[in-house]
Amino acid sequence: MARSVRYGAALAVLNLSLAFGATAVAAEPQRLVALGDSLTQGYGLPEGDGFVPQLAKWLADQGRDVVINNAGVSGDTTAGGLSRLDWTLAEPADAMIVTLGGNDLLRGIDPASSKANLDGILTAAAVKGVPVLLMQMEAPGNYGPEYKLAFDTMYAELAQKHGALLGEVFLKPLVRGESNLSLMRDLMQADGIHPNRDGVAKIVEAMGPQVIELLDLAQGQ
Repeated sequence: MARSVRYGAALAVLNLSLAFGATAVAAEPQRLVALGDSLTQGYGLPEGDGFVPQLAKWLADQGRDVVINNAGVSGDTTAGGLSRLDWTLAEPADAMIVTLGGNDLLRGIDPASSKANLDGILTAAAVKGVPVLLMQMEAPGNYGPEYKLAFDTMYAELAQKHGALLGEVFLKPLVRGESNLSLMRDLMQADGIHPNRDGVAKIVEAMGPQVIELLDLAQGQ
């Protein structure tokens, strides 16, 4: 009888330990890196209104425990993103959003160079086993049809090559369903380049489901 009691007590302790262990594993947040330029960094906005804090809040509202590393640097190009990727991923990361290319456009950089840089970023992420959501950018028509075609198509080509998730053009949610594109001004800062708080909220709402898909992909690896 005494032996049975001792066995029962030991089993209860073991079950309790296993339960605590499972809880500890479940409580570990996922780690998401947001690599980008001023659109990611939150240029011109109060600290809580930028892309990263709004995305973090949106994910928390969906019941997701995620820590986001804001690796956005204002003015950064694809070359800059590639050059700092090693230290960006020096800390453990489960997944990464890449939003780069806008400043390449502003500087008229050869799309072949931008593509090579993004290819390097996606290759390095794959080596580390970090799945990527690659957000697209879109060239204006004034660069000419050849430039526009080369730039606009590189994102889909790279996503297919590396098995990355392909997101839509970052600012597209601001004009979706609108016949009057001037309405976009209400969602932009005075510079006409960066979204304001309400614009960021629309972008996050549109992008959120795909970010969850990315996080689920990371969890399944």
